[in-house]
Amino acid sequence: MSTEGDGRHETRAERRERERRSSRRDPVKPERPQPSFSSRSDRRTHEAGRGERHTRGSLRRQRNERRASFRRKATIAGGVVVALTASIGIGIALHLDDNISRVDIAAGSTQRPDDVDGALNILVIGSDTREGLGTKEYGVGTAEGGPRSDTNLLVHISADRKSTYVVSIPRDSMTKAPTDCADPTSTVANGEVRRWNDNFNQGGPACTVKTLEGLTGIYVDHVAVIDFSGFQSMVDGLGGVEVCLPEAVEDEDAQISLEAGRQRLKGKEALGYVRMRKTLGDGSDLQRIKRQQAFMASMAQEATKTSLLLRPDRLYKFLDAATKSMTADDDLSLTKMMSIASSLKGLGTDEIVFVTVPTEPYAADVNRVQWREEAADELWAAVRDDSDLPGAEPKKVKERALTVAPSDITVSVVNGTAATGLGTQEAEALQVQGFTASVADLAPTSDARGVVVRHAKGDTESARTVAAAYPGAKLVVDNTLTTGNVQVVLGMGAETASEVPNREGDEPLPSATVTAPPAPTAVESRTADEDICG
Repeated sequence: MSTEGDGRHETRAERRERERRSSRRDPVKPERPQPSFSSRSDRRTHEAGRGERHTRGSLRRQRNERRASFRRKATIAGGVVVALTASIGIGIALHLDDNISRVDIAAGSTQRPDDVDGALNILVIGSDTREGLGTKEYGVGTAEGGPRSDTNLLVHISADRKSTYVVSIPRDSMTKAPTDCADPTSTVANGEVRRWNDNFNQGGPACTVKTLEGLTGIYVDHVAVIDFSGFQSMVDGLGGVEVCLPEAVEDEDAQISLEAGRQRLKGKEALGYVRMRKTLGDGSDLQRIKRQQAFMASMAQEATKTSLLLRPDRLYKFLDAATKSMTADDDLSLTKMMSIASSLKGLGTDEIVFVTVPTEPYAADVNRVQWREEAADELWAAVRDDSDLPGAEPKKVKERALTVAPSDITVSVVNGTAATGLGTQEAEALQVQGFTASVADLAPTSDARGVVVRHAKGDTESARTVAAAYPGAKLVVDNTLTTGNVQVVLGMGAETASEVPNREGDEPLPSATVTAPPAPTAVESRTADEDICG
């Protein structure tokens, strides 16, 4: 063989050296012999261990490592989804919160009533502003040149969240009010008499709150103002609301034409239905309030029937519609609203009661009314004290066993009514059951209502035994009394004694021949579960 360039032959030694150098640059890898396997499991073991023989423990560790890797990836992906969902939820909440206009409801007030722990009082005002309706069918403003409170509702939610009162305040009520709501020195006591819905027109929600608190001593926790547009949108957000008309209605002012009977109304028709006055009933505002209460009851039924809180799409649509046309106090955030709604999840529609402030004609103007003082005071006292409504049937609750025997209790019976012989009759009814009872030598008063059981501090058990004879009696601590001595005060509307569960002796109770005069303060009411056509 010749070499390049010189034409001479390559020697054997030179060829071996060339081949040796070439093998260093490009070594030939020997082919690895393939192992033989006696079983399929041996082959899987070999492949899983990349050619190495593994034990079951090592294979389990490898499987766990692969699963852990998958879980880490899934957790990361899930975290991204949760973070994204939370971000969307926060974004929605901020959006809905931003929808709400804010107002300081304590403006102009320096002294407000005490707040009852746990109970909530929310003033809901329906403003008659026409903005946002997209129509001039209801006019473009009010005679006073600003919005008025077309509807006024005080929603009282009990501390135990087992009942709710919705108190309608007639807009044509003539009451005392601060002359200048913005002036802290101007109060109800030194104010003037004016129509209720003029408070909103003159000073907005804060003036309405100041007037209500000054008249009733009730602390208002929150305020929500909804206008016509918001009402329409809320009804549409529910998919409409059922109503029941006793007769067909044609009302040009309300812009509606409705047939008689049960039917579902959308937003615009619903607004006309709750606002019309002249073509249905006696044309009074009080008649319209009853129709509004029936409509609100139907709304509550609709929200319950459609499980509104369980349908995020419908709930968002409803809240978006509500908040776009809402003005509220600074503390009534969307989070607070949802918290209140959540606290009421166990409340049935039969525990939502609609009542109206008792009124009588206003002598100076037949088109106006004034609050019937005694009856209205009793209603406001029930709200203020978070107690049963006047005239309401006492709630039946399971009581724990009585622990003090009647023979260990001395009872003094006070007849707070003008019914002669009532105290003696009740003392005898207690005596036959083992109590030591007598009639107190005290003059009747006109302030007493129902039955009040007064007892020494720390002697609730003795009072419970006595109160068992008068279901619904109110227990009150009296520091002038000593342990074992209880006073029963009988007022107007008081029931006669019944047998206590742990009575002593078997002598029958004497027949009741004297009854307390009825309390003149019972209020007419309806519950949200009543049939709208009933």
